[in-house]
Amino acid sequence: MITLRNALVAVAAVAMLAACGTTEAAAPEPAASAGAASATPITVTDSRGKQVTLDRPATKVVALEWGEAEMMVGLGVMPVGLADVKGYGTWVTAAKLAPSVKDVGTRQEPSVDSIAALQPDLVIMEAERDSTLVPQLEKFVPVVVTKASDASDNLGRMRADLKMIATALGKTAEADKLLADLDSTLADGKAKLADAGIAGRPFAMADGWKDGSKISIRMFGKGALVSDIATQLGLTNAWTGKVDPQWGLGSTDVEGLTPLKNPDTRFFYNASDGEDVFADGLASNAIWKKLPFVEKGQVTKLPDGIWTFGGPLSCKQYAEAIVKAYTA
Repeated sequence: MITLRNALVAVAAVAMLAACGTTEAAAPEPAASAGAASATPITVTDSRGKQVTLDRPATKVVALEWGEAEMMVGLGVMPVGLADVKGYGTWVTAAKLAPSVKDVGTRQEPSVDSIAALQPDLVIMEAERDSTLVPQLEKFVPVVVTKASDASDNLGRMRADLKMIATALGKTAEADKLLADLDSTLADGKAKLADAGIAGRPFAMADGWKDGSKISIRMFGKGALVSDIATQLGLTNAWTGKVDPQWGLGSTDVEGLTPLKNPDTRFFYNASDGEDVFADGLASNAIWKKLPFVEKGQVTKLPDGIWTFGGPLSCKQYAEAIVKAYTA
């Protein structure tokens, strides 16, 4: 099938030859073109079960989610476009973006026109986003859809998403190294916690926001990616409330934290956007102040910019922050 980009390239080539006249021999194609022409096609099967075939490893890629963008940068391929570049800069520090990365709208509603203007050879997006977006994009560019999260095995899912993206980018060796580095970090962290007598200790992880006078708390329960990281370090998730089957997340309020009675529990939270509802919004809350982990000073705010839904680099950051909190 002749794509829009191929058609544009063909028109440009004809115009160039016409401008040069017919009295001179055509210049040889650059070596890069010859190499690209001989590239082996790549086929990946994405989370939809759809086989997506590329003529060659993708180099001009638009990512519509931060976790996938982090994976790309970690693999050595900078996206040409990303949804909500500013937000990425706030919440994700494990893999910095180049100034050249263009913003293509919000993660909830990316701009098809902005994506098309970049003439990408691949778009990477998550399965949960607007399903009507995929056919719009596939009119002019291949689309690979990641699973994004799976509370039944989120670490395994993250590895699978990374390897799929790496295959599409021709960066499988780099993916193996990222995962090996993460495994080494987890093994080293687990050993440090065991040596410190921390193995098996309970933890809880949350983030939150304020809506008027109400404070909502989102708990990272069994199956959340960062919960999987902490349990790999030898810790035990103290929060056993109801969670959704995809993300492993549950909603509660400050009263919902009262079952966390074990005095050994350490409470971690994320507030990278500057709105710290735990240190500020709950500072005078009587229920909060009586929680055992608050009374014992076992509340840890994660360093800003550790993305809790990220790839191996963010997972590594999170693991290192957890170990530091227990052993520093």
